[in-house]
Amino acid sequence: MRPTCTRARGFPCLRSDHVSLADIRREYAHASLSERDADPDPIRQFERWFEDARAAGVPELNAMTLATATADGVPSARIVLLKGADARGFVFFTDYRSRKGAELDANPQAALVFYWGALERQVRVTGPTARIGRDESAAYFNSRPLGSRLSAMASHQSSVVASRAVLEARSAELGREYADRAPETPAYWGGTRVSPETVEFWQGRPNRLHDRLRYTRDRGGLWRVDRLSP
Repeated sequence: MRPTCTRARGFPCLRSDHVSLADIRREYAHASLSERDADPDPIRQFERWFEDARAAGVPELNAMTLATATADGVPSARIVLLKGADARGFVFFTDYRSRKGAELDANPQAALVFYWGALERQVRVTGPTARIGRDESAAYFNSRPLGSRLSAMASHQSSVVASRAVLEARSAELGREYADRAPETPAYWGGTRVSPETVEFWQGRPNRLHDRLRYTRDRGGLWRVDRLSP
């Protein structure tokens, strides 16, 4: 018997022997987020939630979606790793010649999203970007395992490559070249800092009546906190 196809309004046609996307749901009831309990500084609030995620054993808790756009507004997004967060902003490292690097050169605005599903929490950050200092980039580059450093040197990120064998051969060649000396930080590789202008904290709540607190920085550098409708 051929499986029938059912269609939920607004969703693609799905076979009846598969779970309907429209029926996939869960109830959120882990915690709440109130203005009274939130720290008035979003960076301190982020640090508090980050430590909660660490204590909960969330895997890859520093993974974040980084969204960028071209000069004419065509967006792209990918997962990168947060490597620093303080009052100045959120830092990640990359090949500046990559797609994200080129887009940030043309349009130096970015958005970040952290999602810690075990805690039913999401954090969104938006703001301008800038490259960090070369000394700071070199300090992080030199702290990485040698294999990771050689891979960064072997790869022209986001460019077309003929095969994996080409990458592996280049990495092996660099391994021989730097067998007895440390490689220098490539000029095209380094850190980028997102300086937050808005930071939003989302806490899942029952019946989809979620908590959302948005911090917005004014021209004087002070933060205003608003509750947003879910």
